[in-house]
Amino acid sequence: MVIFEWVVGVLFGAVLLAALARRLGAPYPAFLALGGVGLAFVPGVPNLRLDPELALALFLAPVLLDAGFDASVRDMKENWRAVFGLAVGAVAVTTLAVAFVAHLIVPDMPIAACIVLGAVVAPPDAVAALAVLKHAPMPHRLATILRGESLLNDAASLIIYRLAVAAAMSDGFHPAEVAPAFLIGVVASLVAGPALGLAFVALTRRVTDPASTIVMQFVAAFGIWLAAEKLEMSGVLTIVTFAVTVARRAPGITAPRTRVISYAVWDTAVFVLNVLAFILIGIQIDPIQDRLTGADAWQAMFLAAAIFATVVVTRLAWVLPTTGLKGLGLRQAGERAKYGPGLALSWAGMRGIVTVAAALALPMEFPHRDLVVFTAFFTVLGTLIVQGLTLRPLLAHLKLEDDDPVGREVGWARAAAYKAALDSLSEAGDEPAIDSLRAEFRSALEEAEAHEEGLAPESLPSDAARRRSVEAARNAVLTLRRQGRIGDDAYFLLEEEFDWAELNATPKAET
Repeated sequence: MVIFEWVVGVLFGAVLLAALARRLGAPYPAFLALGGVGLAFVPGVPNLRLDPELALALFLAPVLLDAGFDASVRDMKENWRAVFGLAVGAVAVTTLAVAFVAHLIVPDMPIAACIVLGAVVAPPDAVAALAVLKHAPMPHRLATILRGESLLNDAASLIIYRLAVAAAMSDGFHPAEVAPAFLIGVVASLVAGPALGLAFVALTRRVTDPASTIVMQFVAAFGIWLAAEKLEMSGVLTIVTFAVTVARRAPGITAPRTRVISYAVWDTAVFVLNVLAFILIGIQIDPIQDRLTGADAWQAMFLAAAIFATVVVTRLAWVLPTTGLKGLGLRQAGERAKYGPGLALSWAGMRGIVTVAAALALPMEFPHRDLVVFTAFFTVLGTLIVQGLTLRPLLAHLKLEDDDPVGREVGWARAAAYKAALDSLSEAGDEPAIDSLRAEFRSALEEAEAHEEGLAPESLPSDAARRRSVEAARNAVLTLRRQGRIGDDAYFLLEEEFDWAELNATPKAET
């Protein structure tokens, strides 16, 4: 009961911290990390521990599935050089740089353990950066690169992480012996993910209940990860390729009601997982500090500060020199070399839940585990606070230009959709209601034709009047309920109808 009350209090506090972060235009993981630190020093906080073997499955499987589902394969292909350079090149260089600095400061730390630390702190987390971008938009191409990097760098870093952990925990580790099995596992993951995605789409085609569909999505996330790890495949690659496959196949099959509910559930799940991850690692800091006394404590603090500086400087050193190189960096054909985009992308490298989960997943007997966990959390906290709280002012100062390609595509596609909708009414009869609907679509298409780029409006002519009428209808039914003339069951059914009608007539920006 005490733990249940504590969890309720933590979730309520997290909601308040997230609300404060939104108000300030800051990434909410930064405030969650601070909350985790604060809890570490609160008397009576339960000393919760998570089985290291479950940490990656619990925190990464659903987060990666959610990110993979939202990934734009087309945009990632168009920017594959920059995405690959960051997701693989930057991760590898950061891992080596961190390992070098760690071994320099702590000479008795095994090389394999130093590489593990590098792999833990190497991958940036897009959740924090994208939280900032809701308040200070970044050009679409840079945001695409950032999303693509965060999706693929987890695979690169965790592959290094797995191999280095195995080397640190085994005296007889030989890379040449594990390389064939490792490569087979990677290839198997790239085959199994899409195959499982196709099977999942075929299965969910027969399921129409939203609750059952969403439960199946979570079962797939955890089940596929655990099965991949059991078969010595890459859980990250399997989950990501599965999610991308489902995202391409499911839209024409999934019912609208299920899709709307699913988005809300997954947004909530990712938020709760971030809360739990930062709280779990935060409450481990106080016991770690108790074990790190005297010279060890000073060494840990010096190492943490040095690694934080290393990951920031390494990313800047990797991105900025390639900004002006054609085909390799952020410069497109015909553009002059500009370092603003490179600076923005470099500064958006905040660490987050992937780093936290990887640190929590280390075996308890791992050499220098306390030092690695402490350094990882300090790096996450430092990047979220220093970079997370300054990214918005930096973007405002840089004033990066964006021609809003997504907005243009939406306008073009909406015009095509309106035309298809109007054509479908050609043989629908001449009833007044049908004629009224035809007139609305014609009006929207005329507006699109008048637009210099052919972009159709988001709202139909009668949407504003429809919202007013729905509000009046809602108030009338609410009055009937208050007067006792209809019961709660009838009211809730009508309320749901009004909600769908209002959402249908409300532009997304106003929801």
